[in-house]
Amino acid sequence: MIAAFAVVSCSQHKTSTRVPVANTSSAQSGRQSEESSTNGDRAETVPAGKTPTGAHLGLVTPGIDVGGNRIGPVETGLASWYGVPYHGRRASNGEVYDMYQFTAAHRTLPFETVVRVTNLVNGKQVDLRVIDRGPFVENRIIDVSLAGARAIDLVGPGTARVKVEVMAAPPNVSVNGGRFAVQVGAFADRANAERLRERLLENYQPISIQDTTGPSGRLFRVRVGSEPSEASAQKLGYKLSGETGLHTFVIRLDDATPAIAAPGSETLK
Repeated sequence: MIAAFAVVSCSQHKTSTRVPVANTSSAQSGRQSEESSTNGDRAETVPAGKTPTGAHLGLVTPGIDVGGNRIGPVETGLASWYGVPYHGRRASNGEVYDMYQFTAAHRTLPFETVVRVTNLVNGKQVDLRVIDRGPFVENRIIDVSLAGARAIDLVGPGTARVKVEVMAAPPNVSVNGGRFAVQVGAFADRANAERLRERLLENYQPISIQDTTGPSGRLFRVRVGSEPSEASAQKLGYKLSGETGLHTFVIRLDDATPAIAAPGSETLK
């Protein structure tokens, strides 16, 4: 379960923040993963000479989003990074994932939120745009692109403890508002997802099965609830974990195309 975001002012920051802009690459075949990175425990395997592109264009002014929430420091935890083979596949927001752009995957922040990620080991910072869902590995809070990983020296170690701060919220979207569900499982066989759904239906509703595409085929995700806040979804997740023993992740429910499958540590049955 991820921690709820604290709402605090970021007026103490003296460095100006710049927004990574949207990728305008044409669509390519394949689907970008929303799971945690396969690169979280290995060294970089892409050409070292490739230069990141499209980052840091336009000033971001900290302030208050349309929901009345002050934009500022939010959470700390483990970060990982993802690249090949997801480079060139679609991210959860529908755009093509380019590992040389400054982007990230997060389970609950709205798409187009700009976050500042600080490596707490070395103090290095990078600003990233949220375009994807994940990571779905316990105790990890964000998956960054290769460009982001290079900027904060995350490529070699694969994971590091970081601070994530919201620097800009997308227009007409509240960082803390929206609808949230609890993911309780992911299966390569839809029949197993249906069995879990039937098992839980007596005590939990609504329950949906999301048909996603992963690197090795289809992946069916079972998600419980449609809660009005991340906090209430977390309470539901704690209840589910306590009563069923299932591993749970709170995730934002997006109106966009169904979320996309990813590499990670979830057991496929």
